[in-house]
Amino acid sequence: MPYNTIEFDRQGPLAVISLNRPQKLNAINAEMIDEIHHAFDQIEANDAVHAVVVNGNGRAFCAGFDLQAGIEANRKTEADWRKAINADLKLIMRFWHCSKPTIAVVHGYALAGGFEIALACDMSVCEKGSRFGEPELRFGSSIVALLLPWYVNPKRAKKMLLTGQDRMRASEALDYGIVNEVVEEGKGLERGIELAREVALMDPDSVRLTKRAINQTYDIMGLDQALRKGADTSVKIETLETELRKRFNQILRSEGLKHALAWREARLDRNE
Repeated sequence: MPYNTIEFDRQGPLAVISLNRPQKLNAINAEMIDEIHHAFDQIEANDAVHAVVVNGNGRAFCAGFDLQAGIEANRKTEADWRKAINADLKLIMRFWHCSKPTIAVVHGYALAGGFEIALACDMSVCEKGSRFGEPELRFGSSIVALLLPWYVNPKRAKKMLLTGQDRMRASEALDYGIVNEVVEEGKGLERGIELAREVALMDPDSVRLTKRAINQTYDIMGLDQALRKGADTSVKIETLETELRKRFNQILRSEGLKHALAWREARLDRNE
């Protein structure tokens, strides 16, 4: 299968997925979703692959789901939104559920859905200049995969999510346990490959079963149920018909995201 939005490469026992829409900061569209699933199908079917590395081409790891593509999809009904959100959640959790260990290599920005992919990977390495964030609420949008509360305490999760924080530094992400390692600029992929090779040295069946056991622990604690409830909330948010949301979306469609955000932030000055 020829890929248009990702690059898919084999390096011995490793599979490397590179998100490849650099002009869009690797924002995820429907085509990328299909291509990532296809790549994972190949990975799961190949016993010679023992670990997976995911990174982003260009200036960023991933800026999340493509807002413009979402607008063009013209979703109107609850059924439209539920189908889209379930597809987005399935993509993010493909990294979590993959039978082979997944390692995210972050540089530049890892925002929204991109941040959630990094969280869903088994390990994450980032470069010093990386920035992490969940800005969805600033857009009047919803968080597809509420994974962050499973990594940090409630106060930290609420601060990041409820303020739409999108500039968390690499050092803070390390302190919070969001990433495993911080490396020098330009060294992320090299370290990610090294880490994947360390994993590939282990007995693959032992690794697979151990990863499954760890994931089952979170299932017992209710992760899957919580994420499904979070997806229900996403549908509710995306189908809200408030005057504020209508006006924001009108500006978003006619003038673009920058103007829509400026209008939203100016509400404080207007006492709205």
